This record gives sequence, structure tokens and C-alpha cells, in this order.
Amino acid sequence: MAKNSYVIGVDYGTDSVRSIIVDASNGKEIAASVFYYPRWKNGLYCNASKNQFRQHPLDYVEGLESTIKDCLSKAGSTVAANVKAIAIDTTGSTPVAVDESGTPLAMVKGFEENPNAMFVLWKDHTGVKEAAEINDHAQKFETNYLQFVGGIYSSEWFWAKLLHVLRVDTSVRKALYSWVEHCDWIPFLLTGGKQASAMKRSRCAAGHKALWAEEFGGLPPENFFSSLDPLLKGITSRLFEQTYTSDKSAGNLSSEWAQKLDLSTDVIVGVGAFDAHMGAVGGQIDPYHLSKVMGTSTCDMLVAPTVEIKGKLVKGICGQVPGSIIPGMMGLEAGQSAFGDAYAWFRNILAWPLKYVLPTGTDKKIIEESIDKIISELTRQAEKLEVDEQDEMAIDWFNGRRTPDANQLLKGSLIGLDLATDAPLLFRAIVESTCFGARAIVERFIDEGVPVKGLIGLGGVARKSPFIMQMMADVMNMPIRIHRSEQTCAAGAAMFAATAAGLYPTVEEAMQSMGQGFDLEYFPDKQKAVIYNKRFEHYKRTGQYLEFQTEKEESILLNEQAS
Repeated sequence: MAKNSYVIGVDYGTDSVRSIIVDASNGKEIAASVFYYPRWKNGLYCNASKNQFRQHPLDYVEGLESTIKDCLSKAGSTVAANVKAIAIDTTGSTPVAVDESGTPLAMVKGFEENPNAMFVLWKDHTGVKEAAEINDHAQKFETNYLQFVGGIYSSEWFWAKLLHVLRVDTSVRKALYSWVEHCDWIPFLLTGGKQASAMKRSRCAAGHKALWAEEFGGLPPENFFSSLDPLLKGITSRLFEQTYTSDKSAGNLSSEWAQKLDLSTDVIVGVGAFDAHMGAVGGQIDPYHLSKVMGTSTCDMLVAPTVEIKGKLVKGICGQVPGSIIPGMMGLEAGQSAFGDAYAWFRNILAWPLKYVLPTGTDKKIIEESIDKIISELTRQAEKLEVDEQDEMAIDWFNGRRTPDANQLLKGSLIGLDLATDAPLLFRAIVESTCFGARAIVERFIDEGVPVKGLIGLGGVARKSPFIMQMMADVMNMPIRIHRSEQTCAAGAAMFAATAAGLYPTVEEAMQSMGQGFDLEYFPDKQKAVIYNKRFEHYKRTGQYLEFQTEKEESILLNEQAS
């Protein structure tokens, strides 16, 4: 490939967007920049008690311009003149209502402050009722339209969120032309798209969250949706039929954005994808090695040769889609709804007195510094604890359960507490529960005939917490390799950008040339693994009991409402 070729990878996370400029010949990071969403940081448009989490498109647009400009400024004019492509990953499913021009309604006069006109973040669970209806409705059809998404539709996904918004907001319903994933809208924006109908939709988002499948000839038929709710009548004609893998070009940078960023309109913009899917490529995923992107939640990716996986349907995961991770291979996705979020929740519980009990006028900087130290000190104390079969136990469903078997009605729990239970013991139990949740995913793959030959750790938690990663290895009784890159999602986006620009013929070759390799590996402690095996059985039994009780209470509630 030509020397002096550079690409930009943009990674939209839950709290911030990060852009990096990478040397396409070797993957070396030239510059990086982070932008924290100001509206999100201020808690706007969200209501945790209702599981409502919305993000304003302006946070995304401002972050896109700010981070790329900052990167280019740091890299210098020579690098800027040789940028060949940009590719984007985002959280998902994070869709938004758009008008016919493809503009998110929150950017249209009259909808600026309406949460239902904004992006519905991946962890928004306001569509729990709608997801349950989709699951019941699917049973009425001879064709199983849920077969490629693990057999269970989640409230975190495309259709449940759309139906909920249509039902609760008449003004948005009347103005909505189409429903668009974040990862599809950003490339559309950068290429100067003017018609929603012309937007290139990613195979990744469409297959894993929107029920698109080659076997169906695209989306399920229109009557599947219109018979679910008349509000969905005609919507499929305003969505998409064709999808694109992320090694393809979405178009060239528009003159408007080229001028904003001081780049050429020759710059290619790649088709988008979800963060963990591109992150798996940035983390140099191997066939049958579970690539775990560990942040606020986890997304677990596995690729396998299509010919070997063909005919196998893995129950209870987030889908299996050909080409969704690496074109030409089957991509399988699973994950946990709360990982880092579970630790942050406990930190916030402990921080409550610092925020509300200390005398008025206490130095805010001291308070913030104290809160920032809570998890590191909990970790230091928890590392000293011996593992015992009778220790406190936690169930990790603090934000519901993503996989195996999506159920967002489930709640987390802490059991086995007594007057000797203290904060480090509880923290250790919460960490252990997230590791047990990860193990449940591995066991589901294996039980369904898909081997897991190794583990790859990616993301902030994997890089920053040896305590959690060692426990993960012990609980799994399997080594876990940690990728060197701290920004595997952005790095993966850069690899896709290089492929979309034709600098590499395949994603695999881009991954091989631009990958940074692994610098850590955790091996299981065999003695602890024995104890964790016994505790994992306890975790499963407790989870089964809690799930039974949840279903029982939900049934009673539905019967009361019916009567």
C-alpha cells in the first residue's frame, strides 16, 4: 500500500465520542481526541427510574466536529492532506426518528427538547412491553422471524423502541418518516445525505437488531408488523431492503463537511457498524475466540467460518449475521446489560453521603477526588479477601439481562448478607457476579455446539483492572488475553476505513497489518477455579429462583390488569 496514508476512526460510546488518526501502513496512532457529551453529562432527557435514556443528536454532531478537528490539529497539515478515509462505530441499538430528509426530529423546529425525538440509547428499556408483544406475536407465524436473533427479541432493540415511541408520542408519530440507527446516520451526515430512503444501512445493525436476514429476503413481511400494531403499517417501505458490510464505502465526504474539517472531498466514508463489532476487529479477533468488549456493559463477539456454522442456531444470544463483524464470516453477538455500570452503581451508593451529608461549602474538588478513589480502594481491599464457598452472592441483572435469554424485567440482587458484610465484600460479590454472567454466555455457546477456544479482553475495564480480569480467568477457568490497544473500537473503525478506501483488499489484511497485538494474559488459579465452580452453581440456582418469581409477579400483575 502507499506510504503516508492515514485514516480516521470514530468511536461513539455511551458517555463520549473518541476520534483517532492512524497510520494505515502499521496502525500507529498519530493523534486522539475525546469529547464528553455535554447534555448527557448534565443528565438531560433521561429518567433512570423509568429506564429512559435518550441522547440529543447535537451531542453527536458537536463531538464529531470537535474531535476530528482536534486530531487534525495535533497531527499537522501533512497528515491532514493524506487522510484517505473515515469510518464510524456507535453504540446500538440506538435508533432515532427522522423526517424524509433523514434529519433527526430533535434537530427539527418544535422537537428540540422532546426526548422521543432523540436517539433512544442502547440501554433504554422503555420498550419492555413492546418487546414482550413482539415475542408473543412471532409465535403466530409459520416462519420463525426471531430465529437469527436467538429466538427472543429485546427491549434494547430497533422494533421495540420504534413501537414504544409511536405509541406514546402522537407528534413524533405524525412527523416520523423513518427509523434510523446511530451508526447509519453519522455516515449519512458526513456524506451529505438528503433523503432517508437513500441511506446505506449497515448489515451489522440490520441483522442483529432489526430482524433483517438474507433468508427472509430482507426484513420480515409488512403484515408481520402491521398485524402486531396498525401503527406500524407501511413502515417497512420507508426503511430498507439492502444492507452493506462495513468494508464498503457509504460515499465521499460532502463539501460541507470537507470545509468544516479542512479535508478533501476525496475522503471515503465507510459504512458504519456497532462499537463492539468494530472493536472485535480492532482487537484482532480469531475464529472461535470470544472477544469481550468490557465497558459500561459488555458485548461479546465471536466469528466462525460460515460453512461451519451454517444450520446452527444459537438460542438466547443477540443474533448471528453473516458479515456483521468480518465480511465472509458468521458474526455472533452476546453480552451483558450491566458490567462497568454495576460497579459505578455501587460507587454511587457509597458516594451518597459525600454529596448530601457533608456540610454546605465543602470543597467540591475534594468530594470529586474522593468519589474517584472509591473503586480503586474497594479493589485494593477486595484483592486481600480469600474466596469462600459461603461468601456473599450477587446477581448481575442490575440493568436486566441481555444474554443468555434477554429479559429486561429481571433485577439484580445481593444475598447472604449479615452484620459482618462490609463494602469490599459487597464489591467483590458484584464483580464476581459480572464474571458469572460472562461465564453463562460461554456455557450457552458451548451447549449450542459452538466451541469457545479462548477469550480476548478489550476495553477500559480489561486494561484498567487486573483484579477483575484475574477473577474472570479464575471463574471461566480459561486464560484471557488483553489487547494492547486502549482504543480497540476506534482502531477497528480505522481498519474498516482503510479497507473501504481500498488500502487493503480485506478486513483481515488490514487487521493483520494495523493490529497492535496483545501485551497481557491472565491465567486461572486452579484452586480458586474449584471454589468458583461451586459458587457458579449457586449463582445459577439463585438466578433461576429470581426469574421464576419475576415471571410469577408479572403474571399476577397482568391478570389484575385484565380483570
